[in-house]
Amino acid sequence: MIARVLAIPTKRCDRAVVSYLTDTEADAVVASPDPATWTGRRDHAILVVALQTGLRVSELTGLRNQDIELRTGAHLRCWGKGRKERCTPLRPRTVSVLRAWMKERAGGPDDALFPTRRGTHLSRDAIGALVDKHAATAASRQPSLRDKNVTPHVLRHSCAMALRRGGVDRIVLALWLGHEQVDTTDIYVHADLSIKEQALARTTAPHVRLGRYRPPDRLLAFLQTL
Repeated sequence: MIARVLAIPTKRCDRAVVSYLTDTEADAVVASPDPATWTGRRDHAILVVALQTGLRVSELTGLRNQDIELRTGAHLRCWGKGRKERCTPLRPRTVSVLRAWMKERAGGPDDALFPTRRGTHLSRDAIGALVDKHAATAASRQPSLRDKNVTPHVLRHSCAMALRRGGVDRIVLALWLGHEQVDTTDIYVHADLSIKEQALARTTAPHVRLGRYRPPDRLLAFLQTL
C-alpha cells in the first residue's frame, strides 16, 4: 500500500482589531482616582505609567523602586517575556507624577514601586480590578467609555496607538513594547484608519482632492431594500 501524505493546511484565525482609548478617554481614566487618598495617588501613578510606557501588567506589578531613574535621561527598567530587560524613556509629566509618588511611597531599592497596603507587590488581578474601577468612574464623565471593556492590555494598546499615530517607526515600536517580532506591531496600523489615510495622502498627487467614497446609485437603491 502506498502511503499518502496528507497536506494539512495551516490553521488560519482572524485577529480582532485592537481596542484602545482615545486621548480624551485616557485623560478621563487617569483623572478618576481620588487624589485625597493613598490608594488614589498610587492608582493615578499606575495609570500614568501604564499609558505612557505600554508595559504589560506583569511588568507593572514587578516594578521596584530601583527600576526608576528620574534624573537626566529619565527612564524605567523592566523585565519582559523571557526575562529580557528593556529600558523605556519617561516623559516629563510621568517623571513629575513618579517623583511625587516615590517621595510618598519611600521604601528600599528592592521594594515594590506600586505596593499593596502591606507593602507587597500588587497582583495581576489587583491591577485589573483597579483599572476596571477607574474606567467605570471615568465613564460617568466620558460616555464613550461605556461601550469599551477597559483592561490593562487596553492601556498597553492605547500607548502603542499613540506612538504609532505620532509617527514612531514600527521597529522602534516593537522595541518599545518588547515584541520579539516586528510584524506584531502591524495590528496597530490596521486599528486606526487615520494612519492609512495619511499613507494614502502621501501617495496622492497634490492636485488630487480625496473625497468620501459614494456607492453607485444602483447599489444604494439595492441596499435600501435590505
